[in-house]
Amino acid sequence: MDDLKAKYLGQIADAADENALEAIRVAAVGKKGEVSLKMRELGKMTPEERQVAGPALNALKDEINAALSAKKAGLADAALDARLRTEWLDVTLPTRPTRNGTLHPISQASEELTAIFAELGFSVAEGPRIDTDWYNFDALNIPGHHPARAEMDTFYMHRAEGDDRPPHVLRTHTSPVQIRSMEKMGAPLRIICPGGVYRADYDQTHTPMFHQVEGLALDKDISMANLKWVLEEFVKSYFEVDSVDLRFRASHFPFTEPSAEVDIRCSWKDGTLKIGEGDDWLEILGSGMVHPKVIAAGGIDPDVYQGFAFGVGIDRIAMLKYGIPDLRAFFDSDLRWLRHYGFQCLDVPTLHGGLSR
Repeated sequence: MDDLKAKYLGQIADAADENALEAIRVAAVGKKGEVSLKMRELGKMTPEERQVAGPALNALKDEINAALSAKKAGLADAALDARLRTEWLDVTLPTRPTRNGTLHPISQASEELTAIFAELGFSVAEGPRIDTDWYNFDALNIPGHHPARAEMDTFYMHRAEGDDRPPHVLRTHTSPVQIRSMEKMGAPLRIICPGGVYRADYDQTHTPMFHQVEGLALDKDISMANLKWVLEEFVKSYFEVDSVDLRFRASHFPFTEPSAEVDIRCSWKDGTLKIGEGDDWLEILGSGMVHPKVIAAGGIDPDVYQGFAFGVGIDRIAMLKYGIPDLRAFFDSDLRWLRHYGFQCLDVPTLHGGLSR
C-alpha cells in the first residue's frame, strides 16, 4: 500500500497538465487501475485479511482522488495566472454605447393628461379590468337590449355549466371605476379614470384593447359650463396651443343627459394636423351631464348632487399629437418605430416616481 501511495502521489505532484493527470487517474483508480484491481482481490481474502486490507485500500483510493482534485485545481489556477499575465484590460476605457429606454406614446400621453387634470383638481381612480356586467352596464343605465352588451361587441368571461355567478366582462370602458368611486368616496367628487379597456373590434382606428381616460365631477351646482371650461383647459394644455374652439354636438349616451360629442377646430395642411386653427372640425371625445340613475347607482342622491362626465381615447389623442397614422402600430412595432416618432428618453417626471429614463 505504501508503495502505491508513494508512486501515485509522486506522479500527481509532478503532472504538468490535465492530460497527464487524467492518465494517472485511469492508471490508479480507473476500472482497470492498480488500486481498483487490488480492491477486486478482496473477495479472495479471508475475513480477517479483508478487515485489514479493505479500509486501507479505501483510504488509499480517497487520498489519491483528493490529490487529483487538488492538483487539477492548482493547474487551473496556474493556467489562469498565465493567461492574466499575457492579457490585459484597460478599465479606464469607456463602455460600449447603449441605447436609452423610451416611454411608449400611450404611457407618455397618460402621464401628460394625468398631470394636466391634477392641476385642475382631479385625482386618479383605478379599478379592475374584469368587472361584473352590473358595474359595466346596469349601473351606467345601459339597458339589457343595448347593442354594446352583445357578445359580438363585448368580451364575456367563460362560465362553466352550473356556475351561477353574475356575468363578468372585460370592461368596455373605465366608467365602472366611476361607480366604484362614488360608492367608496361619495360626493363631492372630482376624478379621472385612466386605463385599458376591451372591445371586439380591429381595424385602422380600432383595436381589441385600447386605453381611455374618463372624468367625473360631482357637486351641488356643477353645470355644462364647467364641463366646457375643463375640456378647453385640457385641450389647450395637451396640444400646447394658446386657444382652441370646441363645438358641442347633441348626441346620446345612456349614462349622460344631456349628452354631447365634442369637436375641436383644426386644419390639415401638407398632411400635418394643426389644432386650434382652420376651417375643419375633428371629433375627440364624448361628454355630458351625468344621468340621475347613474348617480343613484353610485349611492348618491341625484336630487342633491349633479355633475358632468367625459371620455377620451388616450390612443387617439396620442395619434393626433404625435402624427401616428395607424392605431395598430402601437402594438406591433419596435423601438425603431418609437424613435421615428421622436420617443427618445425624456427628462420629465412620471407617475411612477423619478424621471422617465
